[in-house]
Amino acid sequence: LTLVQREIPTGYDPVVNKPVYGPMLTLPEFKIRISEALLEYFDSGDSAEFITCIVELKCKEYHHEIVKKAISLSLDKTSRERELTSKLLTVLHPKPLGDDVMAQGFDILLESLTDLMIDAPDAKSIVGAFLARAVVDEVLPPAFLSKHKNKSSDLDAIATSASDDELDETESVVEIAMRLLSREHSVVRLEKVWGPGDGRPVTELKVVMDQLLKEYLLSRELDEAARCIRELNTPHFHHELIKRGGTVAMEEGDHFSSHSSQLDAMAALFIFLVRNAIVSDAQVVKGMERLRSNLEDLKLDVSPRAPELLKEFEECLREKADDEGITLLPDTN
Repeated sequence: LTLVQREIPTGYDPVVNKPVYGPMLTLPEFKIRISEALLEYFDSGDSAEFITCIVELKCKEYHHEIVKKAISLSLDKTSRERELTSKLLTVLHPKPLGDDVMAQGFDILLESLTDLMIDAPDAKSIVGAFLARAVVDEVLPPAFLSKHKNKSSDLDAIATSASDDELDETESVVEIAMRLLSREHSVVRLEKVWGPGDGRPVTELKVVMDQLLKEYLLSRELDEAARCIRELNTPHFHHELIKRGGTVAMEEGDHFSSHSSQLDAMAALFIFLVRNAIVSDAQVVKGMERLRSNLEDLKLDVSPRAPELLKEFEECLREKADDEGITLLPDTN
């Protein structure tokens, strides 16, 4: 190995007037340079320029850090940057980032999940979506998820208390990715996992809202639903989400479980969204007003019991809001 390095130096250091073998930068220096290059990429969308940058850095030993850094930086960005990140990973694979390097990058990302959640509480659902998208894009093999799922099960009995949280978070993220991949038409859905973004037609928004609300009623995953709603990036249109949520809860009560269960779950979601400043209380009030004004249509199209179901929904929403110290709807009694 030493003979090979001497024949092919990585570069030349003019300061010490000697050839350099191995990385041209230290790991901390590489992370700084990569962060700068990624932020420039988020602005320009020029993946070719980013690849040129990492090749010129001549630090292939650190290339796995690119995966972790790109996804980490996108956690507090919008759907645009996350879509750019997914596309970048596809462009980087298999060259200059091969299978093993890509897998190593996701490995260290999962290991750092607990720390990432400090600044990004919804990191689990976002990283889970990145994992699923990477499998669909053939950046990661499906076996990567199986390996981590089996590893978590094998180590669970012998893990120290200090590592219990890390194992739980990793297993949870892998389960999110597997669930996304197991959905009907998962490939098509995951290709748009970060959403179409701003400027989409209203008709498309309504379809997306109905879809995520129905999936929430099946999974009861508050964090995942909140992430999807945040990714819609349409705060001015959240009243439509509230209106459609109430309607969907009434409809789905006839198909899957009792109306009370579905209405309670939808009320829990709305309060969760308000408490986490994702949907404003004004949008909830406006959405409920629109739901009430649509009562006659609901009786015809959804259920003859619509007035009774709406009253139950409002009471449920009011009770949950009171428990959280939130004032949403006036008491009509």
